Amino acid sequence: MKTKAFRAAFPYTLPICVGFLFLGMSYGFLMGSYGFSFVYPMLMSLFIFAGSMEFVTANLLLMPTFQPLHAFLLTLMVNARHLFYGLSLLEKFRGLGWKKPYLIFGLCDETFSIHCAVTPPEDVDPGWFMFFTTVLNQSYWVAGATLGGLLGQVIHFNTQGIEFVMTALFVVMFLSQWEQNKDHRPALVGVGCTLLCLLVLGSDHFLLPAMALIILCFLFLRKKFPQEVPQ
Repeated sequence: MKTKAFRAAFPYTLPICVGFLFLGMSYGFLMGSYGFSFVYPMLMSLFIFAGSMEFVTANLLLMPTFQPLHAFLLTLMVNARHLFYGLSLLEKFRGLGWKKPYLIFGLCDETFSIHCAVTPPEDVDPGWFMFFTTVLNQSYWVAGATLGGLLGQVIHFNTQGIEFVMTALFVVMFLSQWEQNKDHRPALVGVGCTLLCLLVLGSDHFLLPAMALIILCFLFLRKKFPQEVPQ
C-alpha cells in the first residue's frame, strides 16, 4: 500500500522538486550572505516550512531586539492564505489519524494544488498518497535550503535581490493558472481586491483586508453563479 502510494505521488512532485531545489538554494545562499551557518536554513526549512516566511525570518533574526507580537502578526499576514487552504481540505483530511497533523503542518501552495487537482488511482490509499506528496515536497525544500547554505559558505557573490525569487514564483503560478483556466473571474477578483486595498490602506496594512474582501466576493459569486465559478 505504501509503496504504491509513493510511486503514484512521486511523478506529480518532480516539477515541484526542480522549483524547490532552486528556491531553497537561493534561501540558503541568502542566509549564508547574512552570516548564518547552514544549520539555520536546514532547521528552519524543516520546522517552519513556510518559504516566503523563511525569507522574512532571516531579517527578523537580524533585528536588534526580538518582538514576538510583530513576528506573530507578520507571520499571520504572510501565511493567511493557508487558513482558506485548510478549510477546503477539512473533508479530505478527515479520519487520517496520525497523518493529519503532519499534513496540516506540511501544507504549502504546491502541495495544496496536487491535493485539489489529482485523484489517486483506485488501488492507492488517498491518505498515504497525500502523505508522501507532502513528505517529498518538504524534502526537496529542506535539501535545497541545506545545499544552498553549504555552498554559500564557500561560494561568494552579490546576493542583492535574491529574495525576489518568491515574488517571481507567485507570478509564474498566477500566469500558469490563468492559462489553464478559461474562467478568469477568480483571478480578476483577486487582483482587483488586492489593488483596491493596496491603494486605500497602503503596502503595510493591505494584505489581511484584501484577503477578507476576496473571500466576500467569492461568496457572492458563488451564490450568483453556482455552476460557473470553480470552487
